[in-house]
Parts: sequence; structure tokens; C-alpha cells
Amino acid sequence: MILDLKAIFLNDGSVLHTDYSFSMAEVKVDGIYPFVSPVKVDITAENRAGLVKLSLATSFNYQRPCDRCGTGVTKAMHYDFEHYLVTSLSGDQNDDYIETPDHTIDLDELLTADILLELPSKFLCSDNCKGLCPKCGANLNETTCNCTTKQIDPRLEVLKQLIE
Repeated sequence: MILDLKAIFLNDGSVLHTDYSFSMAEVKVDGIYPFVSPVKVDITAENRAGLVKLSLATSFNYQRPCDRCGTGVTKAMHYDFEHYLVTSLSGDQNDDYIETPDHTIDLDELLTADILLELPSKFLCSDNCKGLCPKCGANLNETTCNCTTKQIDPRLEVLKQLIE
């Protein structure tokens, strides 16, 4: 969606509230397509002395396997983003502001980048996920296995014979 902010830029103190949704279903993350619902966005643009503050509140469902146990999980995700927009920057480029010389901004592109940067690098089904048994592969969240978890370093196994 191309958001036209000309009326906001030209009127100091003006505010725009709107909402829309867009699809990220074609975005691939770690080899899968995890965006199972459209991204809903609540937009607020506010002009303060020629500087437009763009506030974006997003919500969507995110589905992918847990990185520890492999169980498929769908989570409702909510992120809030703020950007400051100006019509022109003087001097060097500044990463704190987004330049919009024609008073428009492509929200789909901006939000796709924001969301991808905000996603967790490790996705877990729960904070206390136990994962899989390294020997038998059992999901330790659902069952317990009889595998021995105590391992002896093979370099120190000779010392074990001295104790026996």
C-alpha cells in the first residue's frame, strides 16, 4: 500500500488514523512460509513541526516448527514500530529518518523489513521446551525415555578404570 501523507506534511498538528492488511504469505523464512494470516496494521501519522511520526501496530499469526522439539506451533505475534519521516535530509544520510520527497511511503516494503528484523532468531513452542533426546529422538516434552544422559569424556575413560 502506498500511503500518501501530503495532507499530513502540509498541516502542522494534523493526525491520520487508518488501518489496512497485507499478505506476507509469499515470504520465506528459514525454508518455510510461516505467515499463515494477513498482517493487520493500525496506522497513526502525526505532524509535529514538519516531522511526521509514523506509528505502526501490527498483528498476525506465525506458524513454524519449534527449533528444539520440531512440534508445529502457531503464535499470535504483535509488534509496534515507529518511524520519523521528513521531506528532505540536509547533509549526510541519517538512519533515524526516512526521506519521503514525494510525501508517499510504501508501507508493504517498510513493514516487511521491520517484521523480518523483529522476528525471534530462535522460535520455541514454550520457554521451558525440553527438546528431543539426543540418543533416541523422543520428544522430552511429551514423554521420558530410559536413555542414559550421563556421558563420560572418552579421553577420561581410562581414569574410570582406576576407580573400579
